[in-house]
Amino acid sequence: MVKEIKVEPVTRLEGHGGLHIVIGDDGKVKDVQFNITSTRFFEKFVEGRYCEHIPRITPRICGICPIPHHLTPTKAVEDAWGVKIPEPARKLRILLQNAKQYSSHALHFYALAAPDFLLGPFADPALRNVVHVINKMPDVGAMALKMMDFGQKLCAEVGGKSIHPVAAIIGGMKKPMSEEARDKFLKMVDEQIEFSKKTLEIGLKVVEDYWDVIANVGVVPTYYLGMTKNGVHDIYEGDIRIVTPDGEKKDYDVHDYLNVLGEHVPPHSYATHMYYKPAGYPEGIYRANCLAMINAADKMATPLADEALKVFRDKTGPISHHTFAYHWARLIELVEAIEIIKQMLEDPDIVNPDCKTLDVEPKEGVGVAITEAPRGLLLYNIWSDADGICKKMNLLVATNHNIAGIEKSLMHVAKQVFEDKALEKIKLPDPWIK
Repeated sequence: MVKEIKVEPVTRLEGHGGLHIVIGDDGKVKDVQFNITSTRFFEKFVEGRYCEHIPRITPRICGICPIPHHLTPTKAVEDAWGVKIPEPARKLRILLQNAKQYSSHALHFYALAAPDFLLGPFADPALRNVVHVINKMPDVGAMALKMMDFGQKLCAEVGGKSIHPVAAIIGGMKKPMSEEARDKFLKMVDEQIEFSKKTLEIGLKVVEDYWDVIANVGVVPTYYLGMTKNGVHDIYEGDIRIVTPDGEKKDYDVHDYLNVLGEHVPPHSYATHMYYKPAGYPEGIYRANCLAMINAADKMATPLADEALKVFRDKTGPISHHTFAYHWARLIELVEAIEIIKQMLEDPDIVNPDCKTLDVEPKEGVGVAITEAPRGLLLYNIWSDADGICKKMNLLVATNHNIAGIEKSLMHVAKQVFEDKALEKIKLPDPWIK
């Protein structure tokens, strides 16, 4: 008898999702589908609008990562119009991007991932949530809330608003950071660095406890999509980097993305499945997000994060295909984000009023830009006419980049669980919270 397993909705997810697994009469997994939010038409919303308005529309795509959806189209329009921004504006944007990275990664680890690790994956679902974690581990909960609060308040200060920012304009930033605000956040940043170290310690303890799971469940060789700047991990600017399953790294200019990234339309999904064009579909399915970024990087941009990367690679190897290692990779990026935040706060350029180009003129052109959002690469391709009106926009977001890889990973794990009876073989640790 054919058995169908449906999980709908999938909870602790950014957005809405449903999981559908089909198991045949022979006990073999026949199909795995992961369905997400339906088409939202943002590419059509912006057609016919002034290009300079796009960065204030697209942050509505995501309430968790609106900052990258603000900065990336701004960069794309600047690319189309041939606009160069002042260095203080670039540094303010880097500060803003990393503030969001920091708050989002703290949110993801403590609110979305930690309940499974700290209470155990088979704990009562009614208790397996961040509220119960805070109640049972108040010190850790307080630290997590302070981390998220710091990041969001910094986003609001630099971006104008914490959820739907308005500060980036074509040609730079509306205003510098005030010295008073800079000094206020500088007084808090060392504590946040200690919080990030403590969070990494918690993550390493989770890795130690769950290593049997990490090393044996969901180890899926794929391609990976990241971005680097001269081989160094970077979430604001750089080139597209593809990592092959055997670890070869290939760099591509963002303007060549149509020759690199392909879109496949599966019959069951509103989101296109992305793949590496030279390898074809489905062989070229890749994964994005933190693990992909760590695999793509030759090194991290900051000292503490680079040391954490070395520990990671000593354990997992030069290229990690361990799906559960995404959480570990996320914490390495968390540490880098707060280190960069401190660097930017100490840089006098962020209070420099020379943070915008005044002679911006619209022109006909095509612009492409990327940044790395907390969940994966954002790519904006914008066509402008001579009056600065958007003629067309092509948008590739983290959902596009992740969905095919998620389905591939789920198929692999479903076969391990239902066909190979993996849950009977792996060793689970005692939960931290009982």
